[in-house]
Amino acid sequence: MSNSEKKLNAGWNFDNSYARLPDVFYSEMTVNPVSSPSLVKLNNDLAKTLGFNREQLQSPVTIQILSGNKVPEGGFPLAQAYAGHQFGHPTMLGDGRAMLIGEQITPTGERFDIQLKGSGRTPYSRGGDGRAALKPMLREYIISEAMHELGIPTTRSLAVVATGEKVVRETDLPGAILTRIAASHLRVGTFQFAASLDSKKDLKAIADYAIDRHFPMIEKDGNRYLAMFKEVIKRQAALIAKWQLVGFIHGVMNTDNMTISGETIDYGPCAFMDSFHLDTVFSSIDVQGRYAYGNQPKMGGWNLARFAESLLPLFHDDMEKAVELAQKELYEFNTFYQQHWLDGMRGKLGLEAETEEKDAELIEKLLGIMQNNQADYTDTFRALTLGEVEKLELSKNQAFIDWHKDWKKRVESQEGGEEGARERMKKHNPVVIPRNHLVEAALDAAEGGDLSVMEELLQMLSQPFAYTKEQIEYGVAPQQVNPSYKTYCGT
Repeated sequence: MSNSEKKLNAGWNFDNSYARLPDVFYSEMTVNPVSSPSLVKLNNDLAKTLGFNREQLQSPVTIQILSGNKVPEGGFPLAQAYAGHQFGHPTMLGDGRAMLIGEQITPTGERFDIQLKGSGRTPYSRGGDGRAALKPMLREYIISEAMHELGIPTTRSLAVVATGEKVVRETDLPGAILTRIAASHLRVGTFQFAASLDSKKDLKAIADYAIDRHFPMIEKDGNRYLAMFKEVIKRQAALIAKWQLVGFIHGVMNTDNMTISGETIDYGPCAFMDSFHLDTVFSSIDVQGRYAYGNQPKMGGWNLARFAESLLPLFHDDMEKAVELAQKELYEFNTFYQQHWLDGMRGKLGLEAETEEKDAELIEKLLGIMQNNQADYTDTFRALTLGEVEKLELSKNQAFIDWHKDWKKRVESQEGGEEGARERMKKHNPVVIPRNHLVEAALDAAEGGDLSVMEELLQMLSQPFAYTKEQIEYGVAPQQVNPSYKTYCGT
């Protein structure tokens, strides 16, 4: 490597702890070069957090790295092995179109996976080409950044690079590679894979690694593996409650898409709900509604049960006792979830925490009215926050009128009254979300070479609770919701 390349790569500060696991958990990779990579989008704020700078990441040498053409200094490219239940069916999987190039140690000592998504074939590609198209990679960039700004744990996107090549789907599409940043890519499916090896030694190795990386506070716990399970339950309960509170629908909650860290991962068929309905589904392949909005908490619990099954040999040598321990902890998931959700809904309605036993009834009544009247989820809470319910079509509904009187009576009884309630509500109700029509318009323009629409959307999403005039005007619901809107994964 020349001196100029070393200077340009000075921001890389890699360790490769995952590569020190038994090699059954990964396949070492070589690069899959693309013809003419070019930078489409760079996340400057995230780059700074990771210890990079814009000049380094825009250099020709670094673009070669972000496109998978070159390995950065200290990198160890690998594809991770894992399994998973996909729509309820067990499958052996792995990184079929992604490559972990290393773990960046930040200036503050934090560790993050740096993964190239769309980087080409791996031993786990199962006949796929290992590539990705531009629009889905930009979709992940937009939605993951929106989730981050909403305060929801998530993987993030450092960059999107165009490959200069086409990927063949229904039609030829421009190819791209996304650089994904994650606390780790350990999944429930990672442990399902480990359990399938029928080797307690290997299962213990990946569990010890997860504890060391994500749960060092439980290191001396009497039953450290059960303690890890408890922590994952708590994190997933909190995460899924946050999804529900903003109307986010993941779309593909397979066990390989549930992280041990508690971050949201995989933004394929995801979308944000417009009209409120528990049965809302956008994914083109979820024809049974398995992962519908209202089912997400239940599916979170189902996935955690699969996680528990994988860990049973570590919970106790007596399998009957191990099952008993696992079930006891699993029962707590719904309790944790309900408390997070109720606390969040109290915030959305400006209710002082835990001062009224009937809060749940007040909340459920509103959601029922919204569902029966196809009310927009975000707009309804925004109008309540701004004191502009008269602008809602819902304001003509007698059930809502009666509910609104009850709500006003409730908040006026609190310290600070209605004004104080509205200030609390502004911290919990985003004024703008990545609405489907806004995202699609941004992606269509970007595919045509115009990034300005996406940049405007990202700017509006960067402070979702600011309540600026521009955001209020920009973030309103579409005049007509597309009932047949579909999202896709694996493109």
